Amino acid sequence: MNGHTLYSIGELARLTGTTVKTIRFYSDRGLVPPADRSPAGYRLYGEGAVARLDLVRTLRDLGVDLASIRKVMDRELALPEVAAAHADALDVQIRVLRQRRAVLSAVAKRGATPEETHLMHRLAKLSEIERHQLVGDFLDDAFGGVGTGSMFTGAMRSMTPELPDNPDTEQVQAWVELAELSQDPDFRALVRQLVQEQTAAYAQGSPPMPHGDLAAIVRDQTAPAVAAGIEPVSLQADPIVSVLMTRCAHLLDGRDDAESRRQLLARLKRVNDPRRERYLSLLAVINGWPAPESLRPVLDWSVHALHARMRG
Repeated sequence: MNGHTLYSIGELARLTGTTVKTIRFYSDRGLVPPADRSPAGYRLYGEGAVARLDLVRTLRDLGVDLASIRKVMDRELALPEVAAAHADALDVQIRVLRQRRAVLSAVAKRGATPEETHLMHRLAKLSEIERHQLVGDFLDDAFGGVGTGSMFTGAMRSMTPELPDNPDTEQVQAWVELAELSQDPDFRALVRQLVQEQTAAYAQGSPPMPHGDLAAIVRDQTAPAVAAGIEPVSLQADPIVSVLMTRCAHLLDGRDDAESRRQLLARLKRVNDPRRERYLSLLAVINGWPAPESLRPVLDWSVHALHARMRG
């Protein structure tokens, strides 16, 4: 090549491995203009057309639009600026694809109905502001008007999901499920009742943590029995239940032992609701926290033990 070689459109197509139709399309839009015309009026291209065509194809493969490519070719727009803009656009597309993949995976796993699928898709598409509004509404419903001042500020913060800017599929799936759960009226009522019960306990001098102290007491008192394989209905469990009742007395206002056992049993059933533990597990996934300890074994043991000792 001597720098003055001219190629017909067919020769340029063979040289670059591009179809004549594609070259003509780019040429008509000024991206790969001809350097001259043959006596018969056919387009002729210089050696620079090879480099321009390669650049156009590369940028198109990267998803850059034709208008931006034209500006780059005409030096109206710097290539780094174009690359940065399209990198940002790809980030958005990747997030959207992650969300769609998470929804489809959840649908496949759960066998969701069309209505549930629509809801999951809508929840996955929420913006950051909309997510905060949804969570804020749930927490306001649970904590609003309960206690005074910042009594439960820490507890509310510990129950707030913070989906990262670039969540993985598991985090998106967890967010969708948590969002669905937070919209369940029965679950909202459950959380509010637990908060109200802890508020009453706080008024009597207990720490201001929603249902945390009750769960901790149960864990401390019954975990050894669960580990040792002591049956909750056995005589060996009697002293354990007795200590448990004593440790929880400040949370109860029963007039007698039977009434206190009924109150404690009702509270333990609420704390042992599987939705509460599921919310905390999903929250840990979303926020990147360690998986929370499951209290199901000790709560199950305590519920069975109290049931067995209820008077008819």
